[in-house]
Amino acid sequence: MRQTVIGIVAHVDAGKTTLTEAMLYTSGAIDKLGRVDKRDAFLDTHSLERERGITIFSKMASMELAGGRVTLIDTPGHVDFSCECERALSVEDYAILVISATDGVTAHTRTLWHLLSARRIPTFIFVNKCDIADRRRQDLLAELRVALSPSCQDFSRGEDEEFFEGVAGSDVKLMEEYFDGGTISTDSIRQAIRRRTLFPCYFGSALKLKGVDVFLDGINKYVEEIEYPSDMFGARIYKIDRDAQGRRVAFTKITGGSLAPKSLISYKTKSGETREEKIEEIRLFDGDKSSPLKLATPGVVCAIYGTEGTEAGMGLGFEHNDSSMLAPVLNYSLKFKEGVDPYEVFMRLSPLAEEDPSLGLTYNESLKEIRLSLMGDIQREILTDILKERFGVECEFDEGRIL
Repeated sequence: MRQTVIGIVAHVDAGKTTLTEAMLYTSGAIDKLGRVDKRDAFLDTHSLERERGITIFSKMASMELAGGRVTLIDTPGHVDFSCECERALSVEDYAILVISATDGVTAHTRTLWHLLSARRIPTFIFVNKCDIADRRRQDLLAELRVALSPSCQDFSRGEDEEFFEGVAGSDVKLMEEYFDGGTISTDSIRQAIRRRTLFPCYFGSALKLKGVDVFLDGINKYVEEIEYPSDMFGARIYKIDRDAQGRRVAFTKITGGSLAPKSLISYKTKSGETREEKIEEIRLFDGDKSSPLKLATPGVVCAIYGTEGTEAGMGLGFEHNDSSMLAPVLNYSLKFKEGVDPYEVFMRLSPLAEEDPSLGLTYNESLKEIRLSLMGDIQREILTDILKERFGVECEFDEGRIL
């Protein structure tokens, strides 16, 4: 069965989580349509996400299409959490870039496009909120072609002569095929999308479920099956987290061979230390629910329990370690009440440094000071709440400085 991992990225408030909800509902993966503003969206499960109405942590859910199983990874849209978004890109086969018809291509949309281009991730575009925008589809498409790529093509209109002419103009191979036979095969279009010379664009309203069924049909039709080696093991870790019981979890995509519970894995940490550890358990997550998995095969994104030295961005087996392009721009010192031991607090916060390496959490012995790096004010506010609720640490941040 085809296994495809698709990440959904967008500027904040473009409707990314709403589109994810609509896709899961339309495909039959969920039977109740939640809403961000009603605080019952399937993937915004953390109390801080529901309180603020934004995605803070990347989450995954699965749906079955006629062509196979699709794992969706919903990522944060706010620029302050873009490092979390980038970490998820390392395991994605395809991406969906959601753009608000009312806002158009924003500065952060361009940043996301640059990340997708640098990682050569084939991308579908969904222009959302078309029901409340006063701009024509042709004007929106023209903006995409100027701001992102001339190869953005309208795929929601149907396969008529104008469609094939537009698609042919995006790729030399497609043009040759069109001139030879007057049409272009589905397989050729799939390959052009895969090599990023063609970007399918769809228009609709996720909240009103308009255009979502056409969009799902397009994904099912034009996503190409990924080939993985079966005789050698490979995996990539994109996220370290803790479950409700406090157990350490490494969210991982299998890219070759297979992995079973009780298996031994050997790897080198980023500091160069070689470690060998036993996999205690493997689970499949779907929103905030999970189920045990007896064997993780290529293309599967799963949660691995039992590793203590793994890190986000680490490659296992034949996979290399992944490097990030984005980095925080502000550095802060934590300030505590009198009598609080900063080193003791630093040790308690060590799991946080594992879960978000971009924080760059450090302790200065001579100054008795904890420092960390952040993207902006929203992240600082969220982190203040997390430190208090999860670790019982009440603190303030200094004014900070630009790195």
